Amino acid sequence: MASVKLSAPASQWVGGRKPLDRGASIRPAFRRVSVPVVRAGSYTDELVQTTKSIASPGRGILAIDESNATCGKRLASIGLDNTEANRQAYRQLLLTTRGLGDYISGAILFEETLYQSTTDGKKFVDCLCEEKIVPGIKVDKGLVPLPGSNNESWCQGLDGLASRCAEYYKQGARFAKWRTVVSIPCGPSALAVKEAAWGLARYAAIAQDNGLVPIVEPEILLDGDHPIERTLEVAENVWAEVFYYLAENNVVFEGILLKPSMVTPGAEHKEKASPETIAKFTLKLLNRRVPPAVPGIMFLSGGQSEMEATLNLNAMNQGTNPWHVSFSYARALQNTVLKTWQGRPENVEAAQKALLVRAKANSLAQLGRYSAEGESEEAKKGMFQKGYTY
Repeated sequence: MASVKLSAPASQWVGGRKPLDRGASIRPAFRRVSVPVVRAGSYTDELVQTTKSIASPGRGILAIDESNATCGKRLASIGLDNTEANRQAYRQLLLTTRGLGDYISGAILFEETLYQSTTDGKKFVDCLCEEKIVPGIKVDKGLVPLPGSNNESWCQGLDGLASRCAEYYKQGARFAKWRTVVSIPCGPSALAVKEAAWGLARYAAIAQDNGLVPIVEPEILLDGDHPIERTLEVAENVWAEVFYYLAENNVVFEGILLKPSMVTPGAEHKEKASPETIAKFTLKLLNRRVPPAVPGIMFLSGGQSEMEATLNLNAMNQGTNPWHVSFSYARALQNTVLKTWQGRPENVEAAQKALLVRAKANSLAQLGRYSAEGESEEAKKGMFQKGYTY
């Protein structure tokens, strides 16, 4: 195939004052007229079954895939050192919570956790399987600066991904996660959007080829003072690119899950949107961009408070949707848990109960039956961090 170039400079923004020039796409100028072959190798049936298991009524994903450095920040907030033993103790608390499988269908792990066991020698993967929770694994290698962009980033990790996925599958993982981000205050540039979409598509194809359901996560960061309409505009452009390249890479849509951010105003915008408004704009995005073949939309919380994330999810499930609209929360499931635990063995039971409370609340939200009555003050505290990385 002939080489192709971006016909717009990196300073070309998506939306805003300088609308995206569709000619800036890195798509070839001339295409063969043919029907693409959609395939995922010998794992297609298993991939579809895995997505159905994860996207099951009243259940969602617990994301505990923070890097060791980020997990260390969480531990430091309660006065604990960032040691493997302390990380193991915290993740053991989460993954051995009895009854968690009633509300959680999948757990995204960091590589260290996938290979760890409890202090009694039981593999964490086995703990999850006993609760009928599908083990997952973060496979990207993090964000790095994107040369030629407006101070934006790209996600690395494609090198060696196939062999890593094969090893993770052997260890018991059945789905994967790859997170990249798009920043509205930085433009976003056409270059950054193309890079995000292409990277996600290549990862998804590689993961499916090795038996792992790919969670596709292009996060539109909350940073900025823009209105909700601007978020929708950018998200529509990003998702258009993502699904174009997923199709170009022959990714089986029935064998993927999406992890988008909700469509909200920028965190610094002067007007706060209601759950009903966020649901309206988010569902508008999904209906315009996401094929109904995709089984599940597992939203990230993106720095919202525990209660906000649950209220917004509940508002989106007040009507019928062609997809399973659910959650894949990290901080919005763990914040109260961590503060309840405080690193003390005598607090483990209380912390596990706190996890079940939050998991059940989001389970009810997935079913459209959640009420915020009786929520704690801790659950109402926002967790947005400007320029958040993990």
